[in-house]
Amino acid sequence: MPRVFSGVQPSGSLTLGNYLGAMRHFVELQDRAECFYCVVDLHALTVPQDPEELRRNTLAVAALFIAVGLDPARTTLFVQSHVPAHAELGWLLQCIAHFGELGRMTQFKEKSEGKESVSVGLFTYPTLMAADILLYDADLVPVGEDQKQHLELTRDLAQRFNQRYGPTFTVPEPAIAQVGARIMSLQNPRRKMSKSDPDPNGYITLLDPPDAVRKKIGRAVTDAGREVRYDEEEKPGISNLLQIYSLLSGEPIPALEERYAGKGYGQFKSDLADVVVAALEPIQRRYHELMNSGTLEDVLAEGAARAQAVAGPKLMEIRQRMGLLDPRSVTGRVGRV
Repeated sequence: MPRVFSGVQPSGSLTLGNYLGAMRHFVELQDRAECFYCVVDLHALTVPQDPEELRRNTLAVAALFIAVGLDPARTTLFVQSHVPAHAELGWLLQCIAHFGELGRMTQFKEKSEGKESVSVGLFTYPTLMAADILLYDADLVPVGEDQKQHLELTRDLAQRFNQRYGPTFTVPEPAIAQVGARIMSLQNPRRKMSKSDPDPNGYITLLDPPDAVRKKIGRAVTDAGREVRYDEEEKPGISNLLQIYSLLSGEPIPALEERYAGKGYGQFKSDLADVVVAALEPIQRRYHELMNSGTLEDVLAEGAARAQAVAGPKLMEIRQRMGLLDPRSVTGRVGRV
């Protein structure tokens, strides 16, 4: 089977956009690939974090991975910092990456714009992402459109390393879901739904209670007129809501357009809120069970051991290719000189 790697940052609550654009795709892939899914806590440190909140969010994201349908018996679920090879390979790849190509990353430009200072980690973030992927010789990487540029850099670094040091890395391919890959903000349907949106009405989190879901959908931006019709250019707001409705209900968009013909936005939004609440209820129930079970840490410990079994030997191969002294060759030699 092909091997898959992807990760999610533990910074804030995961959104409906994360679920529809990525996490449902993760669940589908576990039946036809060897999957490694990671809570990338080291990436979260590129911006200031409250330590206790980061620890809570790391467990919460792991619980949500399982709550949406990932099976730890069939996938390897772990925390990035629990496998030290990620950080070491991140440094090694910094040493073959070029300053100019990191400076061209659009996400760095967006996140650093208008700030007096940003961390070096935010600048070198893409090399750590590359390390995450290349450690596992991933064939496929589920990514959103906003991460596609980072994956292109990962491919470039893999090819550069292979040319310089000999065949070492699998060059990964993106796995971008054709449907649901880009759920937009409820308040600005020209922008992707994001948990970093300063307006909490722009996104729905997977843990939002029913009342909050109904209010956010009720306040969602629509378009001129009252026609429930899919048209991304002329009616981006209602098109975004139609896509959410279709993905969660399984009903095709043309059937929804026909059902709500002449009914206006009010009834459509009310029914959509019911669909979203019903979809989130089992996820939230399973999430709370996991967070109260005391078993989540055991799942992550087992996942880290499985990940280390793959990443450790790969890192040793990389070190040898680059000319680093094998630490096993000096073990036990202290005091012999």
